[in-house]
Amino acid sequence: MKQKIYKLLEDQLPLVDLDSDRLYDDLDSLGVTTILMTLSEEFDIELDTRDATPKNLQNLDALVRLVEKKLAAKGENR
Repeated sequence: MKQKIYKLLEDQLPLVDLDSDRLYDDLDSLGVTTILMTLSEEFDIELDTRDATPKNLQNLDALVRLVEKKLAAKGENR
């Protein structure tokens, strides 16, 4: 999962250091929107501005946790 997300975002945000532990600090609003839209479309989950928190976008591991949490919630709602 982590490698898949890394590759997706690397293609969309080539100038962003995805290995950073302060990823959120490196993003502008367009970068945040790009991440949310890319992950929403790829994993068929609903991400919106409420998910765009420093905690959720702190680093790649935090993004993986966010996606896994949304996928788990989606599975429970079926």
